[in-house]
Amino acid sequence: MSLELRGITKSFGALVANDNIDLKVATGEIHAILGENGAGKSTLMNIVYGLLEADKGEVLVDEKVQSIKEPSDALAAGIGMVHQHFMLIPVFSVAENIVLGHEKTGVVGKLDLATAKQEIKRVSDEFKFDVDPDAIVEELPVGVQQRVEIIRALIYDAKVLILDEPTAVLTPQETDELLEIMKQLKAKGTSIIFITHKLREVKAVADRITIIRRGKVVGTAEPTASQGELASLMVGRPVDLNPDRSSHPIGDVVLTVSNLHVEDETGRELVKNINFEVKAGEVLAIAGVQGNGQSELARAMVNLEPHVKGSIKIERDEVLGLSVRESLHQGIAFVPESRELDGLVGSLSIAENLILDLHDMAPYAKGIQMNPAIVASEAEKKSVEFDIRMQSVQDPVSSLSGGNKQKVVLARELSRPVRLLVASQPTRGLDVGSIEFVHERILAERDAGRAVLLFSTELDEVLALADRIAVMYRGEIIKIVPSTVTAQELGLLMAGVVNA
Repeated sequence: MSLELRGITKSFGALVANDNIDLKVATGEIHAILGENGAGKSTLMNIVYGLLEADKGEVLVDEKVQSIKEPSDALAAGIGMVHQHFMLIPVFSVAENIVLGHEKTGVVGKLDLATAKQEIKRVSDEFKFDVDPDAIVEELPVGVQQRVEIIRALIYDAKVLILDEPTAVLTPQETDELLEIMKQLKAKGTSIIFITHKLREVKAVADRITIIRRGKVVGTAEPTASQGELASLMVGRPVDLNPDRSSHPIGDVVLTVSNLHVEDETGRELVKNINFEVKAGEVLAIAGVQGNGQSELARAMVNLEPHVKGSIKIERDEVLGLSVRESLHQGIAFVPESRELDGLVGSLSIAENLILDLHDMAPYAKGIQMNPAIVASEAEKKSVEFDIRMQSVQDPVSSLSGGNKQKVVLARELSRPVRLLVASQPTRGLDVGSIEFVHERILAERDAGRAVLLFSTELDEVLALADRIAVMYRGEIIKIVPSTVTAQELGLLMAGVVNA
């Protein structure tokens, strides 16, 4: 089934999100759409799927104009969509999620799950998804939850499948599995629109590439194009994909972690007997497959985990057991894994988010009275320094793209005295231009003599930034290796193979 977009235009007030976009997707083609966060990719696909209505333009399926006002119209036309943030009910089973919105009952009014389970098994077996229809969604790994979304689209006969940033929350292994699934779908005639900003993935699976910048199609490319060429088309300027790895001075020990254990509320150990040091001017990366204790270890660095034993010292100062506020004031800058949940308050303004940790201190406040003029003035300065793209510092921070939200977090954390930067998945979900900026800021902190503790599941990022790499597996650091380790060796360590 082919899909064509003609002259799609969509505005939100003065912002033109999609500007006269034309696009053709051939039957059985993987067509990648590349663009920075905020370029208009998701808006365009939400129009195709009926979640938004275009101001102008047409959607054609097999050369026939479609009237798509809501998702049911898109499904009827053979268009399915897997969203970046899954549309699943966590406490429901796989089968219950599949039938949601398409419920059928038997003669006595009982929900007919048996038929759905048969269909789930058929699709799961056909594509080797290995999905249990009776499994509870919240108990499934993220990669399997995504397969549930794909199964739902296929069961309802989607011949065109939209994947919106499908690898943003996946581990490297889950990403590779998804790319193989896409190839299987293509081989069976499914047309795929692959929305992403990850260049390696595009080059691995795409047949054709369309680049969108600021709401407009600015070019098309073949997967043979270099990553540098694709990156430049995305951001409209040359992009340095290779951070500066020149030699830099390394000083005294700043962070010492000794015999650290983290438990959950039941007493189960999530992090076991962790020991390491990080020196001034050094980047120590904690690498591992998601779910091996890295998140809990990162949170423990600023006392966000309640059940921690051991020692965390910044130079000679013990920080374990302090409040989060006291930890930050000890000179720890913290970039959390989830900027939305732990890094920002979405309903507050950009200016207010930039002073969350200093809101009651001079010059932003005197006594219990905040000084709005100074708050706004300082926010304007930080927005220039950190290239935060916005309309006004008084806008809610939730209005920003992912990359600009991360810049707000960095601007706040790095605008006070810092001895240690703890950065957890700092580029997750970011486009190539924002990744370049974040990497530059991390290396600038390193070069300024700060200690940097980097948590990342991205092998390329770890190898590009780290001086040393500590690999976590099942809650333990199984080995610390130099940055000269190969990607293959590092991948084996992440899988728990120590003596390969």
